[in-house]
This record gives sequence, C-alpha cells and structure tokens, in this order.
Amino acid sequence: MTPREIVKYLDDYVIGQNEAKKVIAVALRNRWRRLNLPPETRDEISPKNILMIGPTGVGKTEISRRLAKLFGLPFVKVEASKYTEVGFVGRDVESMVRDLVMASYNLVREEFEKKSGNEIDVWINDTIAKKLLPPLPEGATEQKVEDYQKALSRMSERVKNGEVDHLRVEIEISQKPVDLSDNGMPIELGKLQESFSKLFSGKNDVKKSVTVKEAKEALKSQGADKLLDSDMIKTEALKRAESGGIIFIDEIDKIAVSSKSQGRNDPSKEGVQRDLLPIVEGSSVNTKLGQIKTDNILFIAAGAFHLAKPSDLIPELQGRFPLRVELEALDEAALYAILTQTKNSLPSQYVALLSVEEVELEFNESALMALAKYAKMANEATEDIGARRLHTVIERVVEDISFLADDYKGQKFTIDEPLVNEKLDSLVKSEDQSRYIL
Repeated sequence: MTPREIVKYLDDYVIGQNEAKKVIAVALRNRWRRLNLPPETRDEISPKNILMIGPTGVGKTEISRRLAKLFGLPFVKVEASKYTEVGFVGRDVESMVRDLVMASYNLVREEFEKKSGNEIDVWINDTIAKKLLPPLPEGATEQKVEDYQKALSRMSERVKNGEVDHLRVEIEISQKPVDLSDNGMPIELGKLQESFSKLFSGKNDVKKSVTVKEAKEALKSQGADKLLDSDMIKTEALKRAESGGIIFIDEIDKIAVSSKSQGRNDPSKEGVQRDLLPIVEGSSVNTKLGQIKTDNILFIAAGAFHLAKPSDLIPELQGRFPLRVELEALDEAALYAILTQTKNSLPSQYVALLSVEEVELEFNESALMALAKYAKMANEATEDIGARRLHTVIERVVEDISFLADDYKGQKFTIDEPLVNEKLDSLVKSEDQSRYIL
C-alpha cells in the first residue's frame, strides 16, 4: 500500500491526526522500500523511530495497532513505567523484545495453521473415526484391512459432516505446547525448563471422555503440533520480528525526569532510559527462539508530556527518536465524527449488542451531537481523556435500557436529545459529580 492508501485506511478508524498518520505511513512504506534494496544498501538503512506527543485518548495507540494488524506485523504495546533499571526488582527492558518475539511466534503459527487447516481437519477426523470403530485385530487378512480402511473412510466423512457429533469418545489430551512467553526468569533457565517440558511431554497425557463435537476442538492444538514444522515456525517468527516488528512504548514521559524535579538523578527513571538506549539503537537480545537483533525493529514512543518535556529525556535517547509528531486534542466536531464516521463506531456497537436481546436501538442525529457536546464539556471540567470519554457518557445514557432489555424485547427504542440531556446535564454541570461519575 502507498502512504496515501495507508492514510485512507486509517481514516476509517481514527478521526483527524493527519500529520501522525502521514509520518507512520511513510515509516512503514520505507520498510518495504528497504526490503527491496540490494543487501549492501539495505544494511546501511535503519528505521526512523517515532515519538508521538499528545493527550490520552486521541488515537496514538490505535494508529499503530491498526497498521500492524493490516500488514500482519508482530506488534506489542508496552508501558515504559513498568520497567526498572537492571539491578532493581521489576521487569527489565529486554523483556519487551521477548514479548515481541512471542507475538511474532503466535502470529506465524496462526498463519501456518490456516494454511494447513485442511490437513489438520483430516487428521482430527481420522483420529476420532479410529476411536469410534472397533480396532483392527493383529494378523488381519488383506481383505479385512481393506474393509477396515473403507469403513474408516466412511466414518471420517460422517465425523466431518457432523453426523456423529452427539456420540462420546475417549481421547488423550497432550500437554500444552511449550510456553515461549517471558516469565521473568533468566533465558538460560527458561531454555532448561523448555528442554524438560519437551522431554516429559506426552508422558502425562490425560484421558477424557467427551462428545465428538468437543473432541474436534480439543484435538486442534494437538493436530497442529503433529503436522506443523515447529522449527520452521520459530525461524520465520524470529525473522519477522527482526525485520518487521513494531514495539509501541507508551507513557515514555513517565520515565522522563523534569529539570524542575528534585529527583533529577532518579536511578529508576534515568536508569530505564539508559537500559532502553542500546535496544533502540540496535543490539542483540537472547530469547527462547534464539538471538534477535533489534536494529530493524520500529520503535514508536508516545506520551502526553504534561509534567515533562521531550527534552527531559536523556539526549542520547532523544536522538534515537528523530521523527516527532504532535497529536491534537479532540474538539466537539472530532468527537461527533468519531461517533458517526468510524467503522464499528460506539453507537453501532450498542445497537449490535442490544439486537441480541431483540431490542431495536437507534440514535438520532441530535442525540449524537449532544453526546459529543457533553463528552467535550466533561473533558474540559475534569481530566481530558479524549475519545475514551465517549464510552462513559454513552454507557450512562444506555445503562437503564441495557439493564431492562428483556422488558423492551421486540420493541424499537430511540435515543434522542431530551434523554441525553436528562441523563447527563446535571452530572456534567456539577464538577464534583462529573469528577467521580464521568
């Protein structure tokens, strides 16, 4: 996709913030351009990391998350405030890279499972069919073997078509695949644990009596483990994390130390910045899948920077985020556009939820304008939490209808401006109530 097409796609999910969309669209396009260069040139080009500055709830995370999903890229969102300097109790910054590798592994495994879906289904159907048929006796004649194979084929077809879903079978559930996530233990110890898991996997299989329908679901993971090439998945996962991974570091302003602060030499905050520096500029990190270089991982940092400024970060780290983009606070028009123009907008979500109860919910135009107005007023009266305020005000309006949905079954209910005013007017105008309720 060209940068223009990327921005157009994002317009369906994030209102405004055109500058931020352009910067990230170009950053992603540059990754594709880099991969199409000769190796000697490609190795010289590294991603231009991005620093997004703006209040909460304006779309910083959503822009990055949507793009990662669109392109099938490994993506993790982490909070800078949960990391501590090496030597302190807490998570070390390298764990964000291990989280990315885990996300990449899950993504690639899912893709392999989809590609091999038919083979896995055939294995599951055959396995269940063998449980439903009497076993073939030892020393059976060729005719008996041939008859058994025909019966097995017919039974597999019946299992596939759901004709025997009600029957019960006894199956063996293998232990879960090895957990590759970061659990805080040293990598060497983690690998030792993985080796023991492989050594003893299958020894403690659990026998369960379940219906054929339940067995189909229970055997999916086991079928994937048997038929997929785990080494190929790990290699591809590591490669994809290395060349296409995105790490979104939120709340980076929380590890910046303001020049006005008395704790300028705070070892926890500045220490985290110093530990983060080699990862962002490019280093090798040990993971359970192997060593990964972070040189070509795209880092997107974001923060509100209410109490600190980007210049309060250590200079070396500032230099590693050369692209700066400021996101605007949302005004009433933007909040209204979020309610009416985005895909899977909040009103449409509530309409869908209540349709399950056979209640036809409708928001008229004046009600949506009033919701945007009250959301803006609440943001001004208390903390500005951006579009997240819309969740609060809509929930307040729809709360009683949701609670009494069974009374409105088969009816149409219209949310209009008078109802919105009745539910929100007194709350928004009372600063004390607004602070605690909205």
